[in-house]
Amino acid sequence: MSVPFYVSPEQITKDKADFARKGIARGRSVIVLQVAEGILFVAENPSRALHKVSEIYDRIAFAAVGKYNEFENLRVAGVRLADMRGYAYDRRDVNCRSLANAYAQTLGAIFTEAQKPYEVEIVVAEVGTSLDEDQIYRLTFDGSVADEHGYVAMGGQAEAITNALAADWREGMTLDSGIKLAVDLLGRLGAEGERRLEPNQLEVAILDRTRPRRTFQRINGARLKEALA
Repeated sequence: MSVPFYVSPEQITKDKADFARKGIARGRSVIVLQVAEGILFVAENPSRALHKVSEIYDRIAFAAVGKYNEFENLRVAGVRLADMRGYAYDRRDVNCRSLANAYAQTLGAIFTEAQKPYEVEIVVAEVGTSLDEDQIYRLTFDGSVADEHGYVAMGGQAEAITNALAADWREGMTLDSGIKLAVDLLGRLGAEGERRLEPNQLEVAILDRTRPRRTFQRINGARLKEALA
């Protein structure tokens, strides 16, 4: 009688985590940072159809890196959850914290129970009426949640970009300054070496705190060129 092959739970968890981290690191980076006008999202993304940054609800947005089909499933689930809660109760009952908790439970269950974990890392952000009321939550492939302040970078050379943001980001910086900083770091510290990123290689959006509802706005075309000039 043959002895069954045994792998310890610790080794399985480590292998899953290493697999997910490698998949996420292969993607292009996304930067989320607070500016005076709201919460800014800047991603290196040449595709005009497959978005890394999207609206979830009135004052809430979603950004992701990793496998598109996996984080798109999460985005759609978040939109449905927000819509149902807003319809059943009140629009004010839809908040970033509850969405982050739901995503954490989903990602944690997939990491623990599925044979292959999701190769994704996501940010859920909600803009407030002031910088102090902004909420930014970063969720990793295993369901871990971090409450971020000021800025966050995901995917690609995230560690190097985070270190540069720690040195260069300033509270209350303007929208144009934030766009220039994020684009400079994506071009300088990207996986493909230092290069200049053009507007057609970028996906830029903002949660604009001055708008009462539907605060999510994409920044492209002439407005993006003006900010980068």
